[in-house]
Amino acid sequence: MSEITGAWRRTAAGAGLLRPDGSVATTIFAEMSGLATSTGALNLGQGFPDEDGPAEVLEAARSAIAGGANQYPPGRGIPDLLQAIAEHQERFYCVTLDPEREVLVTAGATEALASTLLALIDSPEDEVVVFEPFYDSYAACVALAGARLVTVPLRWPDFQPDLDALEAVVSDRTRIILVNDPHNPTGAVFSSEVRERIVALADRHDAVIVTDEVYEHLTFGEPHVPIATIPGAAERTLTISSAGKTFRTTGWKIGWLSGPEELVTAVMTVKQYLTYVNGSPFQPAIAVGLRLPDEFFAHIARDLEHGRDMLGAGLRAAGFDVSVPRGSYFTVADAGPLGATDADEFCRELPRRAGVVGIPVTAFVTPEHRADYATLVRFAACKRVDVIEQAASRLACMAP
Repeated sequence: MSEITGAWRRTAAGAGLLRPDGSVATTIFAEMSGLATSTGALNLGQGFPDEDGPAEVLEAARSAIAGGANQYPPGRGIPDLLQAIAEHQERFYCVTLDPEREVLVTAGATEALASTLLALIDSPEDEVVVFEPFYDSYAACVALAGARLVTVPLRWPDFQPDLDALEAVVSDRTRIILVNDPHNPTGAVFSSEVRERIVALADRHDAVIVTDEVYEHLTFGEPHVPIATIPGAAERTLTISSAGKTFRTTGWKIGWLSGPEELVTAVMTVKQYLTYVNGSPFQPAIAVGLRLPDEFFAHIARDLEHGRDMLGAGLRAAGFDVSVPRGSYFTVADAGPLGATDADEFCRELPRRAGVVGIPVTAFVTPEHRADYATLVRFAACKRVDVIEQAASRLACMAP
């Protein structure tokens, strides 16, 4: 047993899940949310909305519970949700899917990602290319799958990858290129040149493209373009999304992935031994959400863009330099002009100093690259208008 637990500890430590003394590491999100509670600060750290989703979706969940949809659903997902996902991809992106073979419902996008990595990683020699900074579960899932994480930096202020740097790290050892677009934590939306280069490199090196597109309906001034729609991409791309961000139901954990039948089937073989199934009464509710009129999807993007602009104005008034996001919940600001040299320490002081919580971008990078993002802070704008207004006012009061 000691050999088994020793192997687990080595893997967990490599993924950043354990402290040097062997205790379980507390995430920066838990720490900052705790500070928000203890200080009464406004929590712009964790990226979850503070308003409920559309009434039609909530009522559909209540009706499903009352109607008895409280036992195990089919393993792949209820047929109506599978059909709704396929309809959504056709409606917004002209992507045609077989709902019975090319779509899989998961316990949120994170399970879709974990199942995909566990299904497709073959050996410790496999590499997964990600864009750094990255959503924190990426590194943990790659390590737990037994692969090697290879990063491509996204640089302030536009956070677009250097294409030569991308080409330099993709090789025949690359099993997966993992793309998050729109991007968390930076709010970047990748250019068409970046998307096309990713597809070309995946084709050249026979890699699978895995896309995390949970912010697909939260772009500003431009429609989302799935990588699967680029010529040559569909046959090697798994597209992941979820209901949490679009319908403000992060706690329901209804996600999905779609792509070629062979790849989806491989992921399902793993998924069925993780959660098996999930969210029986929430699945029909999300099917209702995916069929809401176009105006609903346009409205949520406009609302978030308004919050982004209010937050950005408050940050600039406080003396931050601000990167203007083109999508997602998030705005990244540079606290360097305020004298900060360490975003971790700056964020620990910010609740007491301004009554606002943010997350250091160093929480989203590998240890060897922390210095490159040392003064950057991520703030979430997915809050009520009055909360954003109050946060902007508090931040502005920091100005010298």
